[in-house]
Formats: sequence, C-alpha cells, structure tokens
Amino acid sequence: MELVHFMVNFFREGGFFLYPLAAIFVIGVAITIERFIYLTNETTQNRRVWAQVVPLINSGNFKQVVAITSKSKSSIATVLNYGIARLASARRRDDVEKAMDESLLEIIPRAEKRTHYLSALANIGMLTGLLGTVIGLIAAFASIAQANPAEKASLLAASISVAMNNTASGLFVAITLLLAHMFLEAKTTKMIDSLEIASVKFMNSVVERRQDVEGAGDDLAAPAPARGRAAHGMA
Repeated sequence: MELVHFMVNFFREGGFFLYPLAAIFVIGVAITIERFIYLTNETTQNRRVWAQVVPLINSGNFKQVVAITSKSKSSIATVLNYGIARLASARRRDDVEKAMDESLLEIIPRAEKRTHYLSALANIGMLTGLLGTVIGLIAAFASIAQANPAEKASLLAASISVAMNNTASGLFVAITLLLAHMFLEAKTTKMIDSLEIASVKFMNSVVERRQDVEGAGDDLAAPAPARGRAAHGMA
C-alpha cells in the first residue's frame, strides 16, 4: 500500500510529462517481453530440430532430414532447407554456402524485428524527462517572481520537486530500456551465431561424404553413406 501511495503522489506531483513517460515505458516493456519470448522459443526449437537431424546427417539420410525440416518453422530448418535444396544442383561448396547465407538474410530481420525501437524509446524517454524538468524549472521561477516573500520558499520547493520527478523518471525509463536493448541484442547475436555454426557443421558433413575423394577439391558429389560425423549440439 505504501508503494501504491508513493506512486500516486509521484505522478500527481510530477506534472503532465510523467504520463507520456509512463506510456513510453509500457511500450518498451511490451516489446521486450515479446522479443524475449520469441527468441527463447526460437532458440529452443532450433536446438530440438538440430538434435533430431544430426544423426540423420551423419548417416547421409537427407530425405529424412528434409521430412523433419519441412514441417518445422524454426530458423535452423530454414537454413538446412536452403542448403539441401541447393545440393541437388550445386557442384561446389561455395554454391551451397551462398544458398545457406541467403537463408540468413531471411532470418536475421525476423530475429532483430522491433529490438531497435528500444534504443529510440530510451532516448525519447530521457529527452521527455529533460523537457519536463525544464518546464518545471521555468514554472518555478515564474511562480516565485510574482509570489509573496513568505510563499516563495514553498512554491520554489514544489516546482523543483516537479522538475526532479521528471528527471528521475526520464533516467529510469532510459536506463531500463537500454539495458533491455543490450540484453536482446546479445541474445539475438547468440542465436544467429549458432545458426552459422550449424551451417558450417552441415557443410563439413556433406563434404566428408563426397563419392569421389580424388576429384576436384571444390566439387560436391551426391551424399553417400557417412564416413565422417557432424558435431553434436548447437551453441
């Protein structure tokens, strides 16, 4: 109850600019929660699909790999689908790698979607708090200029309180949203790095299955029974 009473008084004494600051904070928190849930679910799905397809890749059973990845909407499934589709016509490793890199161009914008808004909202929140502070100080000096000498101290204290409430609120919103932005950026980068590592492991496994070992170093043959083994696990 004391916290609720404090918050009510804080907003009552803080002036108009606390309300847009509260709206900015709520929007930022909503984006943070949505992005966190999306990235967490995507990472979990990627690990589950990768754990299923690694034994199949090791055995050279690419048809079964496609059967699994075609039913999944995870990012790793998209990357593998691009790579396996390219294997049918590609003769060089670079061609398959380019196809898998192309899949990342589709995945990365989805992973980074709306995250950049948090830094913009943090800046807007800080500037809104500073604007509220300046308006509060202007009101403070305007009020004491026309007030009785006995009332000047109380009026000045009340106006400065409004200004400081806005400053504190703006800094709180900015710091919170910037920390959320940093956290989500790190989580997104980790997921993308894991996809790149998985694509390299997949390519290495395919190369180890070249039918003609004595052929050209860059030529890719159709997948043959496993002679190598893909590394298990995703970053």
